[in-house]
Formats: sequence, C-alpha cells, structure tokens
Amino acid sequence: MKSMRILPVLFLTIACFLLTTATAKADPLSVIFTQGYQYGAGGDTLTFDVKVIHDSQTVVNFNSDSLNIYPTLNNLVVTDEFFANSPFFLNPGDSSTYEAFTVFIPNGTPAGAFDGQYQILGGATESEFGEVGVATFNVEVTPPLSSATPEPSSLVLLVTGLAGLGGALRRRMAR
Repeated sequence: MKSMRILPVLFLTIACFLLTTATAKADPLSVIFTQGYQYGAGGDTLTFDVKVIHDSQTVVNFNSDSLNIYPTLNNLVVTDEFFANSPFFLNPGDSSTYEAFTVFIPNGTPAGAFDGQYQILGGATESEFGEVGVATFNVEVTPPLSSATPEPSSLVLLVTGLAGLGGALRRRMAR
C-alpha cells in the first residue's frame, strides 16, 4: 500500500524533470565577432562585424538586437547597424557575416578598457524577441599619441642661440 502512494509522487517528479530539461536549450545561433577585441584613440571609429551560424533545426527570424557596454559611464558613441545589415532570417545550416555596429571614440575620452555584450533577439516567428544568440566584445581606448611639434618658446630659444652664434662668427671673421 505504501508503494502505491509513492508511485504518483515519483511520476510527478520524473515528469517535472523531463519538462524542465526539454525547455532548457542553448541558443540556436552561434555569434562570433571577426575582431572581438579592438582598440583606438580619440577620433577613431571601430567597426564590429559578426558571423552568425545557424545551429538548430528550424528557421530563426532576426527581430532585434541588444547592445551593452560596461562600464556604462563612458562617452563612447555607438551606432547600431543591425536593421541595415542583418538578414531577416536564417535557415538551418546557413550563416551570415554583417556589420553589427560601430563605436566612435570622441577626442578627450580617457584611456581604459570597456567590455560589451551583443545579443540577437528573435525566434521562430516575427513576433518573438527571445535571445537567439550572444557574443562578447572589448574596446580599449588608448592614450592619444604625443605630437613632435616643439613649443614656441623652444623655437625662440633655438633661433636666439643660432643668431648669437652667427653674430659671434661674423665678428671673428671681421677681425
């Protein structure tokens, strides 16, 4: 009689386990940056291209994307190119490479490292906006290159010294 009470509990436990493992699946798209780490100084624009490979058995629609850069307190200017460049969908086994976004580094941006995450949102229909692929990227802002132009006071000192040397040579030649 005791085994009859345990049987429904065992059945429910197995059913719950099967349902949770059936719904937990990996993203159907593999998203790979062609250059996931890029660096630049003030005034530079960095272009991030992605290669998307379809790994599942059904058509995947590309409905939107999500882009985050950390730390969020930065003055980088991001231009999302998803709707202009991405395909509308991928069939099983297909792949696509496209320009996902650009990052402009304004002059005066302090040097530092920024980490980012890029997600493609979509699903089996045009109305689904679940995560179907994700990749990470890095932006390194380098300090500006120093210019080799001397300061005006250094030039004045050089010219004055050369004039004095020229005057001394002229007096010596006159004797």
